[in-house]
Amino acid sequence: MPLMRRRPLLRAAAVGGGAYMAGKRRERSQQGEADQDARLSNIESQQTAQPVQQAAPAAAGPSSDTIERLKELGQLHEQGVLTDQEFSDQKAKLLAG
Repeated sequence: MPLMRRRPLLRAAAVGGGAYMAGKRRERSQQGEADQDARLSNIESQQTAQPVQQAAPAAAGPSSDTIERLKELGQLHEQGVLTDQEFSDQKAKLLAG
């Protein structure tokens, strides 16, 4: 008779343990989804803020005259007319304004 009593207890323990683990797994997946949603909303808020930050430097870009002067300096540097130091000095002056 003791054998018959042990099986229902073992079965109940297995079912209870399985239900516990299923609940834990569901809790972890819900927490993971909540973390993922938080990260996505954080990224979305950063992306909406970035165009405002990127618009200001784009408006203050070099003029076409400055770009032409930089091209001329690059050609002179490639031909060997300007040294590395002279080229970097002139480029810095042009870009500074």
